[in-house]
Amino acid sequence: QVQLVESGGGLVQAGDSLSLSCAVSGSAFSSSLMGWFRQAPGREREFVAAISWSGGGTAYADSRKGRFTISRDSAKNILYLQIISLNPENTAKYYCACSRNGRTYDYWGQGTQVTVSS
Repeated sequence: QVQLVESGGGLVQAGDSLSLSCAVSGSAFSSSLMGWFRQAPGREREFVAAISWSGGGTAYADSRKGRFTISRDSAKNILYLQIISLNPENTAKYYCACSRNGRTYDYWGQGTQVTVSS
């Protein structure tokens, strides 16, 4: 079992930056793939970024490159997502997720809401 708890969301102004955190606990996640997803109102959940917990290799959705940075602190077991130059289109609930087989995400956090005002 893997437990994921997101934090760091809130109401921000357009142009602001934000850092989301995801506390990871449980067992057997050291070789997992960790990802961030988001879901805006009325839209499907979409992939944002992923990182190999052990090796640190990253991947991003094409439209997320540049303003989104995924990272992890293996010593503290925390996953991060930094977002710069926020705009109202970034308003969504952001979720972290764990994939222990590298293909399907089988553990999810409860999400943290990010609302960007113009």
